[in-house]
Amino acid sequence: MTSDVMQAIERMRIVPLIVIDDPDNAPALGRALAAGGLPCAEVAFRTPGAQHALERMAAECPDVLVGAGTVINETLVNRAHKAGARFIVAPGLNEHVVRRSQELGLPVFPGVCTPTEIEAALGLGLSVLKFFPAEAIGGLPFLKAIAAPYVDVRFMPTGGITAAHLASYLGFHRVVACGGSWMAPQAWVEAKAFDRIRDEVAAAVRTVESITMARQA
Repeated sequence: MTSDVMQAIERMRIVPLIVIDDPDNAPALGRALAAGGLPCAEVAFRTPGAQHALERMAAECPDVLVGAGTVINETLVNRAHKAGARFIVAPGLNEHVVRRSQELGLPVFPGVCTPTEIEAALGLGLSVLKFFPAEAIGGLPFLKAIAAPYVDVRFMPTGGITAAHLASYLGFHRVVACGGSWMAPQAWVEAKAFDRIRDEVAAAVRTVESITMARQA
């Protein structure tokens, strides 16, 4: 399962970050993401309804790769797993979160932004890490600087990422995928603007396709 999740993320190259409170919106949101070309969602555990929303999306949109984000302790790992999450994303590097995810067979992507954190993650057997908060801490130049000594580590930048950043980040060979909420902001989800979300996702997918074609040319 771990390799399947990683292969899917590598293929899509974008992970939509979802903040959702009303579980009833989850199935339609999942369908909108898939219709736009990104059958993937990182549901942030930041709202009271997040776990149930993840559960609804995972159950009713089986073709969507659903994971849990903002996972900051073992309890949330267990809740995410119970709800059907297929991967775990954390804002920081918490050994307990990593170890529990590994015990459950869930791919886990903890947040790092320093060499010390990268080395700690390597010690836990990880080689794909979330770079967070990407833009606030210095963006791509900073990522390139801290990535340089760690040639076997790849990154998923998240935090302040928009469509305008995709070409630069995805052009860096050490970046697996970018995470971001610009395609499905919470206000759009609450307004049930699912067609708008689908169209924004489709635009992001076209950007990724153009980047891929340019690289192959």
